[in-house]
Amino acid sequence: MKKIVSLIVLAALHGAASAATHNPAKAPRDADELAALPGGAWLALDKRGLRLVGADGIDRATLALRGERLDLRPVPGGALAVLVDSNLEQAQPVRVDLAAGTLTRLPAIPSAGFGIEAACMYRDAQQLDHVFLVGADGQAQQWLLGEQARMVRRLALPTGVEHCRVDDAHATLFVAEEGMGVWAYGANAEGPAVRTPVALRAPYGKLKGEVQALAVLPGGVAALGEQGELLTWRRAGGTWQEQPARALGAEQLVTLGGGSLMVQTKKGWQAPALAWKAGGAPPRSLPIVMPRMQTAPVAQMGDAADDPAIWVNPQDASRSRILGSNKKQGLLVYDLEGRQTQFLPSGRLNNVDVRQDLRFGGERFDLALATQRDEHAMVLYTIDARGELAEAARLATGLGDIYGTCLYRTPEGGLDAFVNDKDGRYEHWQITRAGGKFGARLARQFKVATQPEGCVADDRSGLLFVGEEDKALWVTSARADQPATLRMVMPVGEWLHDDIEGMGIYHGARHSYLVVSSQGNSSYVVFDAAPPFKVRGAFRVGMDPVAGIDGASETDGLDVSSANFGGPYARGMLVVHDGFKRMPEGAQNYKAVAWDDVAKALKLED
Repeated sequence: MKKIVSLIVLAALHGAASAATHNPAKAPRDADELAALPGGAWLALDKRGLRLVGADGIDRATLALRGERLDLRPVPGGALAVLVDSNLEQAQPVRVDLAAGTLTRLPAIPSAGFGIEAACMYRDAQQLDHVFLVGADGQAQQWLLGEQARMVRRLALPTGVEHCRVDDAHATLFVAEEGMGVWAYGANAEGPAVRTPVALRAPYGKLKGEVQALAVLPGGVAALGEQGELLTWRRAGGTWQEQPARALGAEQLVTLGGGSLMVQTKKGWQAPALAWKAGGAPPRSLPIVMPRMQTAPVAQMGDAADDPAIWVNPQDASRSRILGSNKKQGLLVYDLEGRQTQFLPSGRLNNVDVRQDLRFGGERFDLALATQRDEHAMVLYTIDARGELAEAARLATGLGDIYGTCLYRTPEGGLDAFVNDKDGRYEHWQITRAGGKFGARLARQFKVATQPEGCVADDRSGLLFVGEEDKALWVTSARADQPATLRMVMPVGEWLHDDIEGMGIYHGARHSYLVVSSQGNSSYVVFDAAPPFKVRGAFRVGMDPVAGIDGASETDGLDVSSANFGGPYARGMLVVHDGFKRMPEGAQNYKAVAWDDVAKALKLED
């Protein structure tokens, strides 16, 4: 095992003033690991235990334990630190109270089930604190800290990881792999553990020797090389730019925030000028709303759930239903508590939509329609007064790879269906009924240049919004007697990040809003549903640790309703597909958000 050296970055609580508040002459000389605290204080880890050292260099408190892998995040009045208790092989959180001059053990994180080789903290966009634990064989876990630690997810990291650090602003986990180099992973649990190389050893890259420690710099990462040299890399889009190495002969390195650092050499602690230029602006900060409910998971793991739809019970809205497609099996039906009430084994369904109080001569129906990908067909379902679904018809289309769909209730009370193909084609079908059977008549065809999926029709305005996944959001007329002339609402870019996915229309008393899933950055963009389609803002769905509900990410489909469902949903609800089920990990499901929470976050009017 190599000697542990320290590289700690503090959050904005320190800022650029950190170099001035931390006096190198007062830094503990004999610490095996060192971390900077607010106000010039220190945490020092050595054979005596964990020590709280004041800005004057005098010890304030000691916690007797044999530990390693120290990391921390500032909190009001002090810090929350995590280290590995070497005797118990458990991660140990510690509360640091600077005013009282105390160190307090918090409940230890349950055993990981493997020897911990690396540990590091992460503060997410909700200001929730996490810790990553990494084993020698590549096993890794992400835990959410709190009164009771919760396992968030498991990760598969490289073998031989001895150091890790997290860039909170960019939600990036850096790990140093023995014999290989430095990698960057997504730290946000609501996403895949995709990795990119930062710096690799020969023959794959230019890195020489082993990395002795890691630290985060604004828009970049720092490391201590095998010969004590300072190595730094700047973020440049999806790649990393190597900066000139500095031969310092350093034994320890403490970064203080704002691009400042201190190094310990044989001559003691020094504060060399770094002249760091931050690379890559952090992602846009968006409001976060909490999920109020999650449905039971689908039966299959992997990419299975896709698109929800809401059926409103006209007699008692609290007894309404949420429909959800399972791309591997069929259609699921849930109550508003998220309990599954029905399963229809219709095969590989992709998108689903609902319209109610439809008129076919003297008959009235509530209907759902889903796309069936094996038969390239539309599957039509009736919905009775109790919210029970029954398959009513399978209607052929002219598409070779049917994908998305949305419905339109015509001013006359009829039903039109829009279905699309991965090649960009749209077919506009009018649903018919004769002799007690449902049918379909092709009314229009149009095309976007590349792959579409999500769409939504506004029954009030007669507008149809369609998403070209990698390109733009478009609008045209939903009416069969109008030309399907596409006009761009917004291209992929500032607000919409490809893929453009699910869409829904919220009808308020005076305003209607279009909600679009921006899958590329796991957010939801809200537009006015009428020209000029002004952007009202965007938000993310976060995790609720108290309720045990994880956030929502990489959303495919969504639906929204302004019906009064009671309780928190008095102004309606938004239901979204969740691409990654966490806390605990499992099969995908759907999350429900109170529209009132969205309206407050974005200051929306009814």
